[in-house]
Amino acid sequence: MKLLFVYNADSSAFAKLKDVIHKTVSPATYQCNLCGLTYGTVSMKNEWKEFISKLNFKSDFLHKDEFKKSYPQLRDIQLPAVFTLTDNNPKQIITAGEIKRQRTLGDLENLVLQKINSF
Repeated sequence: MKLLFVYNADSSAFAKLKDVIHKTVSPATYQCNLCGLTYGTVSMKNEWKEFISKLNFKSDFLHKDEFKKSYPQLRDIQLPAVFTLTDNNPKQIITAGEIKRQRTLGDLENLVLQKINSF
């Protein structure tokens, strides 16, 4: 089993540039709190990398376009979200609403730990 973190952002270079600008100019209206909490201006925060590396689960990260291509049956799920992935079968464990309510990276880390400790 692994964890699958799915951003509410596309993977193209143009989309990434647009996201950097949006997060900088108007962070309150940015649509991906998972990105906003775990990334600095252009790269993943070291605290988040360290947190992920210490989990007892392998973790993968997908952008929404990659997720919809890989799992078309889940295209209507609100993103960002976190899933467990067993035998290529994703099961949502953290919803977009739950991620949106997190105010700090520490809050998000605690939520992830709470969810994975429940199974």
